[in-house]
Amino acid sequence: MARAAKKKPDGGETAKKKTSSRKKSVEPGSRGLDPVALPAAGAEPELAGAIEADGGAVLARYRDPLGGHTTLLASLPLDRVEPTPFQRDLSPAHVKKLSAVIEKLGWFLDPIIAVRRPEGRYWTPNGYHRMSAMKELGAKSIVALVVPDAGVAYKILALNTEKAHNVREKALEVIRMARSLADLDASRPESDYALEFEEPSLLTLGACYEQRPRFSGGAYGPVLRRVDAFLDAPMRAALATRGERAAKVLALDEAVNVAIEQLKAKGFESPYLRAFVVARINPLRFKKDGGGEFDDIIETMTASARKFDAAKVSADQLAAASGPPEE
Repeated sequence: MARAAKKKPDGGETAKKKTSSRKKSVEPGSRGLDPVALPAAGAEPELAGAIEADGGAVLARYRDPLGGHTTLLASLPLDRVEPTPFQRDLSPAHVKKLSAVIEKLGWFLDPIIAVRRPEGRYWTPNGYHRMSAMKELGAKSIVALVVPDAGVAYKILALNTEKAHNVREKALEVIRMARSLADLDASRPESDYALEFEEPSLLTLGACYEQRPRFSGGAYGPVLRRVDAFLDAPMRAALATRGERAAKVLALDEAVNVAIEQLKAKGFESPYLRAFVVARINPLRFKKDGGGEFDDIIETMTASARKFDAAKVSADQLAAASGPPEE
């Protein structure tokens, strides 16, 4: 479904382009390389030499079957591998489960992806839990697909599928990634990183979670996805704008919390109270297309939340409500 173009205010928002939901069919066997073209003996000699100097070993070299990018299959010293610093927090329960499965099988069958850092250490954007499981088992080494493009470390949302993200984890990863990218090149605009960040609303939600770890971002995601956009401003300026937007969303959340307490005082109990209140004050809920200006919509919702009257809510209305429960 096409989205209406947004105005370009001082914040420099990128206009939404019309997109088609229908994916073009691809003829089988029409893309990429033939199997015999994948071997890449001798490719990336500098990276291969660095891996060996770091105490690892190159097991194989090949060209990616779709994009043709050279990739090295290597064994790396486990103590040289670490997660990208902007990744979500580790789940001890998931590590324990992975450790048990790997030990039971006696095989490590799912290589991590890694990029080499200048200091001889390796960042993995998608193997934090597998790496931690191997460390828990006392392993000395780990098998990795080492790619020469260091930028792959920032494709974390696209790569990390070993454990599904919840809203909080994804948003925190995105805002941490944004701060890291700002340190690398503060002049590049936020909009250049649309692939890495996935959704503009995640940047605003991430800034909210940084300030309020127990924030329930899932209730506000549907609204923010309709009014937030990637900024054309340089990364540092964009981060400042994200902080300002987060402050407005958190002010809205405080007003919603008051409304929730009013409902509880009337005897209403439900995991969907926040979603119910947000839906009631959402000016976009009956609009199928487009959104609006971020500041206008959030300020309108905040004003409505502050005027929320729990006396006008019936049990039937709350029973019919649905949405994301408290995280």
